[in-house]
Amino acid sequence: MKKNPESGSASSHEVAAFIIKLGEAAHAYGSTAPRLEAYLSRVSAVLGSGGVFRSTPTEIVFAFQSDEGPSQRLHLSALPGTGLDLDKLARVGELVDAVEAGQVSVSQATARMDEIAALPSPWGNVASAVSYALVGSGIAVLLSGSWWDVLFSTLLSLVVFGMVLRAGRPGVRSAEWLPLTTAFVAAAVAAAARIWVPELNLVLVTLAAVAVLLPGYSISLGVIEMTASRHVVSGAANLASGLVYMVKQIAGGWLGAGLIGQLLTIPAATTGTPVDSRWLWLFVPLLIAGLCVVFQTSRRDLLAAALGCAVAYGGIMLGSAMAGSNLGNLIGTIIAVVFANLWAVKTRRPTSIVLVPAIILLVSGTIGFRGLAAITEGQAALGEQQFLQMFMVAFTIAAGLLVGNTIVRPKATL
Repeated sequence: MKKNPESGSASSHEVAAFIIKLGEAAHAYGSTAPRLEAYLSRVSAVLGSGGVFRSTPTEIVFAFQSDEGPSQRLHLSALPGTGLDLDKLARVGELVDAVEAGQVSVSQATARMDEIAALPSPWGNVASAVSYALVGSGIAVLLSGSWWDVLFSTLLSLVVFGMVLRAGRPGVRSAEWLPLTTAFVAAAVAAAARIWVPELNLVLVTLAAVAVLLPGYSISLGVIEMTASRHVVSGAANLASGLVYMVKQIAGGWLGAGLIGQLLTIPAATTGTPVDSRWLWLFVPLLIAGLCVVFQTSRRDLLAAALGCAVAYGGIMLGSAMAGSNLGNLIGTIIAVVFANLWAVKTRRPTSIVLVPAIILLVSGTIGFRGLAAITEGQAALGEQQFLQMFMVAFTIAAGLLVGNTIVRPKATL
C-alpha cells in the first residue's frame, strides 16, 4: 500500500486528530457505516497509523494502534445523527486524496475540514425550494395522481421547505418535531382544500409534500446493513430510527386531517382522473434533478448523479415489464451499483455521489407511508400488505447491492 511521504513528518497525535475529524465529517455528510469503516482503515494505514473503527448512526469508535505494543488508544465520538450533503462529502474525498498524494499536510487538512464544514449550500435557497417542488410534483405523477394532486403537492412541498429551512436555523429547536409538524400542516391544508376540490387524494398529496423527508432510505439502509453488510448495530439503529420517524409523520398527517374534519365538513372523496402516463417523460427527469439538488450534489457531479438515477429507473422499468416490481428493483439496483463503481474507479471520487441519489429513487418509503396510513384508516389488510412490501423492496435492494458489487468490485471510497 502506498504511504503518504508527508505522513512521516506528522506526529501520531496529528494523524489521529485528522482521522477523527475525517470520520465525524464523513458521517455527517452521508457516508454509510460499512463505507466509512473501510475508508478510515485505508486512510489510517496510508498515513502510517493503523486502527480499527466502528460506526453507528449516533457514534464512532476510533481505536488507534499504539507504538508500544498491542494496546490501543480509544476515542469515542458521540454524534447527533447522520446527514446527507454530497457536495461536502466530495470535497472531503478530494482533500483526503491530496493528503495521500503528499500535496497537503495532515495538519493543513485538519484545518481545511473546518472550512469545508462552513461552506454554504452549492445551490442556495431558491434552487433548493424548486427542488422540493420538483420532487413533490414528480412523486404525485408517479403515484398516478390527478392534476389537482400534482398542483397541491407542488405548493405544499414549498411550504414544507420553508418549515425545514426555519427548523435548521441556529437557536431553533423544532427539528425533532419536523416529521410531525410538516405532515400535520400538509394534511390539514389538503383536507381543507378538498372542500373545494373533492377529487383531491389526501394521502397522496400529504405523502408527496413530505416526500423529501420520508425515511425510506434510512429504513432500507438498516435492512441492507443488517443483511448485506452484517453491521447489525448500525443497521438496527437506522431501521428503528426510520420507523419512528415514519410513525411521527403518520401521526402528524392523521392529526392534521382529523382536526380539519372536526372543524369543517369535508366531502366524501371522489376519484380524480390520473395524469396521462406520457407525462412521466417530463416529470421523472425533473424528479431526478430535484433529488440531486435536495441532497446537495455539486454542479460538477450533477450530470453523473442524474445519469445514475436514470439508469436505475430504466432498470426498474425493464425488470417490472419482465416479471413485476421486485425484479425491477433488483435490476435497477444492480445497474446503479455497477454504474457508480465504474464511475468512482474512473474519476477517483466518492461512490456515494452517484449511488445515494439512485438508491433513494429506488427505496420504499412511499410504500411504507401508504401502508401505515391505510392501517390508521381501518384498511388493515391493505395496510399490512403495503407495509411488508416496503421491507421486500429493501431486501431486493440489498440483493442488488451484493450482485452489483460482485460484478464490479467497489473501491474503498466514501
